[in-house]
Amino acid sequence: MKRIAAIVLLTALALGGCAVGPDYHPPKTPVPGNWSEAQLGGATNGAVQVIQWWKTFKDPELDSLVERAVKANHDLRIAEGLLLQARALRSGAYWDLGPTINGSAAYTDQQISKNAPYTASPFHSYLYDAHFDASWEIDVFGGKRRELQEATALFASVEDNRRDVLVSVLAEVARNYIEVRGFQRRLAIANNNIQAQAEAVDIARARFDAGLTSELDVKQAESLLAATQAQLPTLETALKQGIHQLSVLIGQPPGALLAELLKEAPIPAPPPTVPVGLPSDLLRRRPDVRRAERQLAADTANIGIQTAELFPKFSLVGAGGFQSLSASDWFVPGGRYWSAGPMITWRILDLGRIRSQIQAANAVQQQSLAAYEKSVLTAFADVENALVAYANEQVRYRALTDAVAANRRALELADELYTKGLGEFLDVLDAERSLYQAEDQLADSERTVSENLVALYKALGGGWEGDYGNDQASK
Repeated sequence: MKRIAAIVLLTALALGGCAVGPDYHPPKTPVPGNWSEAQLGGATNGAVQVIQWWKTFKDPELDSLVERAVKANHDLRIAEGLLLQARALRSGAYWDLGPTINGSAAYTDQQISKNAPYTASPFHSYLYDAHFDASWEIDVFGGKRRELQEATALFASVEDNRRDVLVSVLAEVARNYIEVRGFQRRLAIANNNIQAQAEAVDIARARFDAGLTSELDVKQAESLLAATQAQLPTLETALKQGIHQLSVLIGQPPGALLAELLKEAPIPAPPPTVPVGLPSDLLRRRPDVRRAERQLAADTANIGIQTAELFPKFSLVGAGGFQSLSASDWFVPGGRYWSAGPMITWRILDLGRIRSQIQAANAVQQQSLAAYEKSVLTAFADVENALVAYANEQVRYRALTDAVAANRRALELADELYTKGLGEFLDVLDAERSLYQAEDQLADSERTVSENLVALYKALGGGWEGDYGNDQASK
């Protein structure tokens, strides 16, 4: 018996470094040397600085909202719970490498039938039993080690999933906050134009009453005023909805931020330059790419887990304890019993099913590889798209700035000519309408510039590397 156990142990030591199935190697992915849209709109290839990117807007209210969202956002809490679950499963995989030991104690009151085909004495007895049993599967072919590799990779994948959720939450908070300030700006522009257009109605009505103009001028002025007033409910609805969404993002009821955010404030302005780094930095920083790579590692380890089922399993098993018919001599030396020895199990008649499972595991691994490669390409495309959108919206913003200045001067000239009786009132109304539209578009473009910068920071995967990305669940 001892010789067999020694042979099993020597075999385990000899094969201890071996593990069936493919060893994992991170895939080599082609990476462009530079961004095709860099050096435009203030974006540079300088060292990327995206750890707490929202602070580049220099808006204390935004900083406060981000801090509250990180502490209370429900999506983050769900992700943290999944991370704790994955951590526990990884810990269980560690324990599977060692032996298992169970202990039990029992008391039995037994009555044997006198009509049984054999006679036992005594017919009525008591049995006291206390014992331990142990088993240890020696990981000769590495199945247990592959299980540990899989659990570790899955844990890292869930950890990166939490980081990906954090990046999305940070971006959503910033985007909704910028939208709220943008709608406030557009409401202010609309109200200013309503005031100016109401004055134009009064002037037209006074001139009509004095017989200096026709009723047509009055009705045209009233029509423009009513059309501008009709914009207010839509803008107010969008403003309230943005505040409601921000409240939910920080884990509060929808109306919790109304008093705090209804007061108008400027649209957060982007910094003059935005360092975005190089494409090679992106694969290490984007949480979704990191998550896909870890899932690929886990699925590769699973091939080894399934392959190990083709081979026999070697275990050492044993049991020992004390047994007696009376409690008084339960633990005396004569009541001891034990058994120990090696055990081999082998699913010989199940090899066809095992090979099918190996084929399925290989197919899953190929799917994960394709998913990883797709996530890499998607990450590069996200950054390029964000760069071109950020740069081009700044071009549009500058053009709209010129348009507002030109329309403002056109309105001044139209008013001057109309006052002197050299122009038509319709020219004044057209100038007012054009100025309002240009100002509204300029405010919307200002908002879009800042939102596009948020999208760029999100595409770069920023926000999880600093203190905002650390939590007890990941330790």
